[in-house]
Amino acid sequence: MPVKVYIEDTDAGGIVYYVNYLKFMERARSEWLNALGFGQRGLIEQGVQLVVHSLQCRYARPARLDDRLEVTAGVGRLSACSLQFVQAVRYDGDTLCEATVDIACVDAQRLKPRRWPSELHAALTSAIPSQ
Repeated sequence: MPVKVYIEDTDAGGIVYYVNYLKFMERARSEWLNALGFGQRGLIEQGVQLVVHSLQCRYARPARLDDRLEVTAGVGRLSACSLQFVQAVRYDGDTLCEATVDIACVDAQRLKPRRWPSELHAALTSAIPSQ
């Protein structure tokens, strides 16, 4: 997913504020799910909510004002009610930031873990790279 860095994304020195990488990654995950046919609103209407359980992030280089970034999202691991996204933010082919983001599938009303809906589970399974 392409992302352009705007002034609102940066600190006073024109460098992307670290938490904004997480926002870029959130958007990429949402767009990735949309491309599979599973928008967040539709999932919530079905009683399913996806929440970040934990994440690990490593920053290598800063992005700067007006940079045009590429943000990626892919499934690393899938279980009955969680998945791990493997994500990166790149600029001009260089990795600026990479993360693993653990997502839990929860009941939208009770906010308790639940199994993936069968159609979503099948789509996620097919998206896992073959080993």
